[in-house]
Amino acid sequence: MLRVILSGGGSAGHVNPALAIAEIIRENRPDAEFLYVGTPNGMEHRLVESEGFRFAPMKVAGFQRKLTPKNIARNIKAASYLLTADGRAKKIIRDFKPDIVIGTGGYVCGPIVRKAAKMGVKTLIHEQNAFPGLTTKLLSADVDRIMLTVGKAAERLDEGVREKCVVTGLPVRKGFSEEKMSKSEAKRALGLDDSVCVLSTGGSLGARAINEAALELMEWYIRDGVKVNHIHSFGKNNREEFERRLAERGIDLSSHPNFIVKEYIDNMSTCMAAADLIISRCGMGALTEIEAEGKASILIPSPYLAENHQYYNGLVLQSAGAAVLYEQKDITPGLITETVRGLINDPHALNEMSAHAGEQFIKDTPERIWKAIEETLG
Repeated sequence: MLRVILSGGGSAGHVNPALAIAEIIRENRPDAEFLYVGTPNGMEHRLVESEGFRFAPMKVAGFQRKLTPKNIARNIKAASYLLTADGRAKKIIRDFKPDIVIGTGGYVCGPIVRKAAKMGVKTLIHEQNAFPGLTTKLLSADVDRIMLTVGKAAERLDEGVREKCVVTGLPVRKGFSEEKMSKSEAKRALGLDDSVCVLSTGGSLGARAINEAALELMEWYIRDGVKVNHIHSFGKNNREEFERRLAERGIDLSSHPNFIVKEYIDNMSTCMAAADLIISRCGMGALTEIEAEGKASILIPSPYLAENHQYYNGLVLQSAGAAVLYEQKDITPGLITETVRGLINDPHALNEMSAHAGEQFIKDTPERIWKAIEETLG
């Protein structure tokens, strides 16, 4: 029996890769037994238990860089958690007796991965972003192997650890790895016609800049009689504001069946298959799905994340000729509309970008990840 500890938290971008890695291991070793280590109140607890994995809680918190009275209090709490994390990690490892410990980022995986390495357990981490996070940088010297979504990330790690790096790509959700729908099939499934289709999304929470771009685009389609299908998700934090902004612009969605607007897109693989152009943030999960579908994109990285890492994710696709990348601070009224206008009026450019996106997708990610695990186990 193969015994595996998985750890990653703080966001779905760290948890979902860990769950995907578990599935890859299960496919190759059906006898594998798993334990997931995460914070008791983080989203990982809910996501992991819903998938049926055993869960071991560990209280860990990140340190705040901006020193305000509230953040100083948070840092004191984080320091107190750090004092107990080493002992907690040691107990978890002794009780479970893992053959390997795999971390996928977020501050919670630091103590368990580091302790496992010190106790002689095989360790491996997966870095999702083109700009490695702090946890990956801190653990890179301790672990046996570092899996990377993109090779560019190795350039931002210390030279002494680069020989441990292997590019595996990022596992995608099942809808993107199975047989894909054609563009026309997807449009029919969504009740859309064969006109150009634009998909815009700011993720489950939404993004104000992308919501504003969608509003501006819909207003342009209506004003100038442009025949375009548009799918947009505004996010769970933005319903009231988005509906108000629609009303202010005089946009009645019931009069436009070619607009699909919802809080959350729960059939993303179908919507991406239907799209000719995607407007998105630059989380690596979203970008990998864009690559898997082979779609041209306009990318607006979130400016609120550590080290502006989404910008570096998006830069990979822009450098490959697959995307147009705009930092949010540089977006002026009309810029996104003019970019969309230029692309949908130039099918050749749109097709070229789509082809370049597909070229970036690593099709054998599960095989690469399993090979890295096997080689780490020895």
